[in-house]
Amino acid sequence: MPSAFDFSISPFDALSLAQQHRVRAALELADYRPGQVILEAGASPAYLWVNLKGHVAEYEDSVQVGHLGPQDVWDGRALVAGRTSHRFVATEDVIAYQVPRELVMSLIAENATFGALLFADFSAKLSALDERVSAHDMQSLTLSRVDEAFLRPAPEIDADADVLSAVRLLHTHAARALLVRDRSTNPPRLGLFAGSTVQRAVLDGRPLPAMAVREFSRFPLVTVRPEDTLGEALALLVRHRIHRLVVAEGQAVRGFLEALDLFSFLANHSQQIALQIELAESIAALALASAQITRMVERLYRSGTRVALIARLVHVLQARLFERAWQLIAPPELLAHSCLFVMGSEGRGEQLLKTDQDNGLLLQDGYEPPADLPAVCEAFSHALADFGYPPCPGGVMISRPAWRGTVAQFRQRVHQWLSQPSAQSLMQLAILLDAQAVAGDPTLLAQVQGEARQSQWHSDAFLARFACAVDASGPPQGWWGRLFPLGHLGHLGAWTSSSEGLNLKKAGIFIMVHGTRALALQAGLSELGTAARLQALAARGVVTSRQAEEWTQCLHFLMGLKLQAGLDELARGQPVSGMVMPTRLSTLERDLLKDALGVVRQFREDLHRRFPMDML
Repeated sequence: MPSAFDFSISPFDALSLAQQHRVRAALELADYRPGQVILEAGASPAYLWVNLKGHVAEYEDSVQVGHLGPQDVWDGRALVAGRTSHRFVATEDVIAYQVPRELVMSLIAENATFGALLFADFSAKLSALDERVSAHDMQSLTLSRVDEAFLRPAPEIDADADVLSAVRLLHTHAARALLVRDRSTNPPRLGLFAGSTVQRAVLDGRPLPAMAVREFSRFPLVTVRPEDTLGEALALLVRHRIHRLVVAEGQAVRGFLEALDLFSFLANHSQQIALQIELAESIAALALASAQITRMVERLYRSGTRVALIARLVHVLQARLFERAWQLIAPPELLAHSCLFVMGSEGRGEQLLKTDQDNGLLLQDGYEPPADLPAVCEAFSHALADFGYPPCPGGVMISRPAWRGTVAQFRQRVHQWLSQPSAQSLMQLAILLDAQAVAGDPTLLAQVQGEARQSQWHSDAFLARFACAVDASGPPQGWWGRLFPLGHLGHLGAWTSSSEGLNLKKAGIFIMVHGTRALALQAGLSELGTAARLQALAARGVVTSRQAEEWTQCLHFLMGLKLQAGLDELARGQPVSGMVMPTRLSTLERDLLKDALGVVRQFREDLHRRFPMDML
């Protein structure tokens, strides 16, 4: 009766203690020699296997489609179906736990989560994972630091100043309170003059210029440190029955933390970031707001928020951020006669962590731009770099002449891309199809994208050339399942790194995104975003509702894994590489990754049936 069985392995971590005891009592150990067939295709399995040591190759006909290592579980689906369609062969000495079929079937009947994780399809497994993420990764926002919330500026006034001067200062700074410095004491003391006390001063009856601010100020200050938690700040507000705290670091005041802002942060801190962006009067202030976006993403993901919702929030905030930066940098006349647009994952609303800049600038036909337009565009690119968005290696930025120009010039470029469809021109066309306006006149972009979507350009040969970019990405055919053990990752080519990480963008995300983009172009759709395009394709009957749902879930799962890896890199003080380390994934996540890449493979095969790519 083995006692060292690891019940943290999925799906056994879904079992109750009583169910774990039953499994431990029924476990058997088996060993297999290299080359020995453990389970033949067409056989009725009597066990569920859990590898303890060694590796097993999985074959479909004569093609290897999987490689199982320590802690991998198989073949649950065959156990339920009563027959396996694959052959499992030991590639070295293997020691495995065997769980009798009768016990497994009993556990499936008792425990729906165990059954879903063991043999259900990709969608059902993701649903089970969502439930467990919310249970295991919930992180209270009250543990966030005070300086992660929005702090309002604290204009200062002398205690001897009159109340009318205080009112004027409140109006000038659009502030709700002032910091009061009283130099009549030794050392000078600090107090607070709230805008709400103006009513009390008016009712006093004396002229406002005759009353000193000191009379209507509160001393001493109730302060909180930037590193204190929001939970501690909330307790102070309740204890003192006040509406704001002064955030101070030693003698230096950082700003006011309003009760309304604190509650808004706890409820939906994206609203606070949006307010911070709108009130920003400098690029430096916008940089602070931009840093908050990354913190928001981490908080939401760790608390179990769905990737699709996080992406939507990031999309809205980044659009506001870029718009405000352009407003601060570009002269008003240029703003009125141009359209700033973003492309790539930013345009589709699928960006989570900050990636390379992808933007362009359209000018109205006949408009004469300012002579310093190149310098203005360069300043914008530098501002985005300050916000954490690195320059695009391919130069897809408004600081490059190729990505700024009049509507007529861009329409001519699109015409050239369509008439001479090289690999490079087709990718330029692809990112333009994903463009979204963020500032200025959006009709300018609509004119250019309309040129790109004109159906007369889209012959079968053109669409096949457009779609075939999916074959330049992803793991080579026949190797998609060989994710584990790590020693076999070298066979996967460009989608791995020297450190044996997986580049999920190349392995799956790009294939899902670009393949859907090709289907949308063929159908003449104008939707942006992969999920929206899949829904529209399903509504038109181009794909089934089941396909649209599974493909969307697959994309979001891969995006989530990529986000998780990026956040872990940031936590370790490393730059975001876009690589996912399989050793850092749970057994359930590794199992889902295999299933997701299987969905990607099927999706690409479906594209080959729809587009004559093999004829090119």
